[in-house]
Amino acid sequence: MTATRADAARPPGPRLAGRRGVELSLLLCAVLICVQGYIGVGLARNGEVPPDAAGYGAGLGLLALLAHLAVRLRAPYADPLPLPIAVLLNGLGLVLIYRLDLETPADRAAPTQLVWSTLGVGLFICVVVAVRDHRVLQRYAYLCVATALLLLSVPIFFPAVNGARIWIRVGGLSFQPGEFAKILLAVFFAAYLAAKGDALTLTGRRVWRLRFPAGRVLGPVVAVWLLSVGVLVLERDLGTSLLFFGLFVIMLYVATGRTGWVTAGLLLAALGAFAMGDLEPHVAARVQDWLDPFASIEAGRGPGQLAQSLFAFASGGVLGTGLGLGHSTLIGFAAKSDFILATAGEELGLAGLTAFFLLYALLVARGYRTGLALRDPFGRLLAVGLASIVALQVFVIAGGVMGLIPLTGMAMPFLAQGGSSVVTNWIIVALLIRVSDSARAPLPGPAAPGAPAPLAEGVR
Repeated sequence: MTATRADAARPPGPRLAGRRGVELSLLLCAVLICVQGYIGVGLARNGEVPPDAAGYGAGLGLLALLAHLAVRLRAPYADPLPLPIAVLLNGLGLVLIYRLDLETPADRAAPTQLVWSTLGVGLFICVVVAVRDHRVLQRYAYLCVATALLLLSVPIFFPAVNGARIWIRVGGLSFQPGEFAKILLAVFFAAYLAAKGDALTLTGRRVWRLRFPAGRVLGPVVAVWLLSVGVLVLERDLGTSLLFFGLFVIMLYVATGRTGWVTAGLLLAALGAFAMGDLEPHVAARVQDWLDPFASIEAGRGPGQLAQSLFAFASGGVLGTGLGLGHSTLIGFAAKSDFILATAGEELGLAGLTAFFLLYALLVARGYRTGLALRDPFGRLLAVGLASIVALQVFVIAGGVMGLIPLTGMAMPFLAQGGSSVVTNWIIVALLIRVSDSARAPLPGPAAPGAPAPLAEGVR
């Protein structure tokens, strides 16, 4: 029997069932929960069921069914949980945005968000169908990093929005290229670190208890990271720069297995945050707001955004005020984007917030579990990197709106208003499903005559 690359993709073990029936059942539950939330908002605000509730449920159900069929046909052994979690989070995000739209009829965001969500599901299907083997992405590592740096650089030439140059606006359309760059950089980091893992671990010079790899090995990936973070700092996109920094440290730790990288990363992050808070007025203002969120009230100017967010969480208590019965719109212009978690906290309470965080934790954990199930270094690093992107986004935005860390502008995955964010998160879920299919697929039999040659190792 001839061994193939797929044999090495996961360790030997019992055959796993496809679990597509479980996935379909969970999707049905997710759609019903979202429809119930939509109806609940209508009853709370207008005393009647929204007239388009059936259309909302049918549309969301159709998108979920199409995504399920793509997985069933092209990735039959994939993990059954990521897709239902994504549908549930995306559907509840639409419900929360619709609820906030009722307070701002002149600025309706739910229809546009629904269009972006449809596009995201469409790209999810395209990725699942087109990418038959995640290792193919390893061939395009340097193309990915070049494209990512280009996408990060373009917004410098566009006007700043709310103090940051992170948007590209053409006519009535706008998108945030940094959202797409994070996936491309994750692919590059995974490919490079997979190819250079032994050199990173075994070569270099020891300083005290840490062994630093040779400059010729670590230099290229550090240069890419510094360029990306430097561009983001110039654009004042501090949330994404923090995400890229955390992603780089996590993937470097997974590739080498050395905890010293985590320690060094935390020290560098602290130094960078101190320097930016001292030198950049935009960052200094956010740090000051974090240290004293109620200063604006004491000065007679009324509560600021962070103070209103904390009031919303306090008002929600354990069980919340009920969907549609909160006052989180007092937060202002970012209630549907950066601070949408405050609406969830006020109207669904601590119980609702806990449910959201458990969904995110489950999605991240399944990504890590997929990485652990793979022997393929690139697939393992890619799964961990993609799952870490979701984890870092949740930590940065949730910590900011709850006053745990200084606020940085990012979108809560699937929940917040933002077309670029919802599209890229659907692509992340598609790639996790593709990798999990390789991890869970049964071991193949003898190679058929004329079968295509296995992919070559390394970065090309």
